[in-house]
This record gives sequence, structure tokens and C-alpha cells, in this order.
Amino acid sequence: MAKGIRKQGAASIMASGFFRLAVYACIIFAVIFVGKSAYDFGYAIFNEVPMAEGEGTDITVVIKDGSSVYQIGKILKKKGLIEDAKVFVVQEKLSNYKKKLQAGTYILNTNMTAEEMMAILARENVDGQPTQGDGTDGNSAVQDTSETGGEGTDQGTE
Repeated sequence: MAKGIRKQGAASIMASGFFRLAVYACIIFAVIFVGKSAYDFGYAIFNEVPMAEGEGTDITVVIKDGSSVYQIGKILKKKGLIEDAKVFVVQEKLSNYKKKLQAGTYILNTNMTAEEMMAILARENVDGQPTQGDGTDGNSAVQDTSETGGEGTDQGTE
């Protein structure tokens, strides 16, 4: 009878050792995955690379009044100007343009970095940009349609 108990105890010890080893392996893989993800996210924040090299493509972007930075990032991602809206949010928070992005219609290019786009969206670089509203408040989402033949009037300025 004592021999049977010893065999059962050895099997139990071996199973618990295997289970413990599997848990440690899962923890190690989770730490590596989280570390790699955090590194990639941080690298994307500080390594500003435009979506296209060379001349790029001009893209018209309409930012509605009251849009959050994340919503702006989603618009830019949808238009193919940035890779990740969440990265754009962090870049904006770390930039000199924090809380300065304004509603309006902008012409951005796929060869611009996020910092260059933020300068335009904050209206600190207005070279080649359409006139915004009546110019009195500097924050209107109404586009001057005199040059575009009425295009781009679907911004919805409620």
C-alpha cells in the first residue's frame, strides 16, 4: 500500500511541476509581448515618418468644430495621412501644438510628418491652405467655396 501512495505522489509532483513550468512560460511570453508592443508604440511616437516619400499626394481634410484629437487622428488615418490615430494623440500631447488644433478645411500631403500636419491644423503654417470662414473667429469650419465651385460644403456646421 505504501508503494502505491509513493507512485501517486510522484505523479502529482511531476504534474504540478509541469503546470508551474507552463505558467512561467506563459508569463515570460506575455512580458515579451507587452514589452515589444510598448517599444513599437514608443518608436512610432518619436520616429516621425511620412506615409509617402517624394512629392506625395495632396488630400483635402475637413475637421469639424468640436472634434477631439482622437477623432482628428481617425480622419487622418482614414485619409491615409498617418498610420495610427492613438499615436497621433500622444504626438499631439507631446508637441508644441497641444490643444491648438482647429476646425476647418485643410490641404495636407502624404509626405508630411505628423508635426508638419499639426502646424497646419493649428494654423501656425497657413501657406497654401484654403481661407477659413469669414476670418473673424479663426475657428470656423465653413470653407470658402468661391475657388472650389461649391465643393466641400458638407461639413455641417451646426
